[in-house]
Amino acid sequence: MPATLVVQKFGGSSVADADRIKRVARRIARERAAGNDLVVVVSAMGDTTDELLGLAAAITDEPDPRELDVLLATGEHQSATLVSMALHAMGVPAISLTGPQAGITTDGTYGRARIAGVEPRRIQAELQGGKVVIVAGFQGQSAAQAHEMELTTLGRGGSDTTAVALAAALGADACEIYTDVDGVHTADPRVVPNARKLHAVSYEEMLELAASGAKVLQVRSVEVARNHDVKLHVRSTFSPEDGTWVREEDDRMLEKALISGVTHTREETLYRVTGTTASQLFSALADAGVNVDTIVQTGPEIVFSAPTDDRDAAVDVLDALAVEWSSRDDLGKVSLVGAGMKSHPGVAAKTFATLEAAGIEAPIVSTSPIKIACHVPSSDVDRAVQALHEAFELA
Repeated sequence: MPATLVVQKFGGSSVADADRIKRVARRIARERAAGNDLVVVVSAMGDTTDELLGLAAAITDEPDPRELDVLLATGEHQSATLVSMALHAMGVPAISLTGPQAGITTDGTYGRARIAGVEPRRIQAELQGGKVVIVAGFQGQSAAQAHEMELTTLGRGGSDTTAVALAAALGADACEIYTDVDGVHTADPRVVPNARKLHAVSYEEMLELAASGAKVLQVRSVEVARNHDVKLHVRSTFSPEDGTWVREEDDRMLEKALISGVTHTREETLYRVTGTTASQLFSALADAGVNVDTIVQTGPEIVFSAPTDDRDAAVDVLDALAVEWSSRDDLGKVSLVGAGMKSHPGVAAKTFATLEAAGIEAPIVSTSPIKIACHVPSSDVDRAVQALHEAFELA
């Protein structure tokens, strides 16, 4: 019987210091002893990426994008080599690889590259040699002519995408995402203490949850998993318990709970724009790297939202287009997500009635077949999450 191949990913909090790295190594060693072939993707230790960004900022206000990517990639190199060393110390054969060594190629965009392909021959050879392969996440090599190949990083959360892309290329049986929470919950447990851990969610639900504020998985990683049918298992590094499975919707999931969860974003800038076309506006925002979320247009006015971190770039675009615009920075977003609402009427009515009873105004509402997103005052976000979680009996 062939060995089970599992790709595991450990986030920055899981490898934040030497003791945690040793704990991760012991967990990997137990899985290897159980007979599984393992490819392990690691993020940079703790706050290393932020510290490296701080060092770059202390040198120059405008670091060269190429040099910044080379600098940031060293955080994951450090984690990968230390985990490999810890395994060696336990007598477990292991090898650390950079993203390029692991065969990951990208489109060459510095700071937010997208994976163009994976050629995992080196990984497969090391696995056949009996080794655990530790891969530095968040990075790859531009798919250019040999003399022009450059190291590029995938942007925040890129290690999740690295892990899922490797799982797809290797035909892994599962991709386990280890983090400091024990799975996907019906709401953020810090806001709703009695939030419930979900056993399973569909890819579509997880995409909506991730895009709407649930930080347990990165959106791009879920897209890759859905496109290649990679089963994800979100688990805690610090517990042996099962977490939450993310997979294709099946018969067992069709009659499940109406709502899977309530997610939130505390701050999101809302823009109102006139004097341009949607095509011109959103092309310019995309070129500037602005992550547009909600879009509403019922006439000449275009309303859209974007993360507060993208405000400077969005303002530069709007000023360059010479359009009339205004913005609000006092709103957050609360979203209800659930595949069950596709076949159950009345979810929107109950949502609005709940917010009205709590005295919470929602000036902008947007929907998809499995999501209702309400922009509410930032000061009311927590109350809105708690009220909706209770109203839909998610505890």
